[in-house]
Amino acid sequence: MQLTAVQLQGHLQKGLRSLYTVHGDEALLVDEAADAIRAAARARGYGERTVHTAQGAHFDWSAVLAASQSLSLFADRQMVEVRIPSGKPGKDGAAALQQLASSAAAGDATLTLVLLPRLDRQSRAGAWFTALDGAGVTVQIDPVERAALPQWIAQRLLAQGQRVKPGEEGQRALAFFTDRVEGNLLAAHQEIAKLGLLYPQGELSSEQIEDAVLNVARYDVFKLSEAVLGGQRARVQRMLDGLQAEGESEVLAHYTLAEDIRALKRVKDAVAAGRPLPLALREQRIWGLRERLFERALPRLTDGQLTNLLYAAHQVDGIVKGLKHSGWPQDPWQALHRLAQSLCGACGGGGAAAR
Repeated sequence: MQLTAVQLQGHLQKGLRSLYTVHGDEALLVDEAADAIRAAARARGYGERTVHTAQGAHFDWSAVLAASQSLSLFADRQMVEVRIPSGKPGKDGAAALQQLASSAAAGDATLTLVLLPRLDRQSRAGAWFTALDGAGVTVQIDPVERAALPQWIAQRLLAQGQRVKPGEEGQRALAFFTDRVEGNLLAAHQEIAKLGLLYPQGELSSEQIEDAVLNVARYDVFKLSEAVLGGQRARVQRMLDGLQAEGESEVLAHYTLAEDIRALKRVKDAVAAGRPLPLALREQRIWGLRERLFERALPRLTDGQLTNLLYAAHQVDGIVKGLKHSGWPQDPWQALHRLAQSLCGACGGGGAAAR
């Protein structure tokens, strides 16, 4: 059985299975899902808990199997928690996990909880994960994307008895909150909890939120692509400033921008040569949100703009490596700002490409 994090609470209210697998990279949501399972287990008499963290090539998987098969000394039921931070159990671990899955149906004296990071498609297709998935309940923890973050914040505020003002003022407050915590869900959770401590239940004003919420956003260089292709100029500026402040490599930021420009040019050329757009996107391995952004941006981009952007990316490549180019800022981050805003404007229909 596969569940989302939202569905988990309803499932736990109906009953417990003897095997749960939780996987995802959003630490806060993984911890909350695991806490919910632990609480439900304690309420149903699972009074003893052992934790095993599988790290290193010489981890003793036999200890995990022994714990799962032994009777609890202090309670009728026990919980065995297996944490695999790398998401790679290895040969011995894969065999042990399949054995745990096989024994999960034998009885309910032991509840097994397996915690994993986000898994790629190959790992999810492995025999050990398939066995866990088939024998118990799998909870996939998906990240909260930027577009969904305002609603997530509003729901968390509501859960503690608080809400933003209705209408445009409330939406501006949520947008402000989102800008301050983007990419840092744990900090978002902490800022929401702080509002609960500072102010009584009820309606929060924009001033209260702006006074209380710190700027704790963390930016992922690969999310920069989404902001640029989406034509989000202000967000692009914040992201580049944040990446610079966090010590991110200028070379990596440039690679992200340049790769988008190259991919846009390749797809544009393929469509001009008669390839259907969906096929051209698949051939360039462009899927999901990035695919939708490409579909929206490509009709707005001319061959001349893409040629200019390619040349600009070549010049900025030299700047981030210490070379100078006439007409360009010599500071690598200033040059990256100019390149990013140029691509951003072109994708959003907001201006000509850099020259």
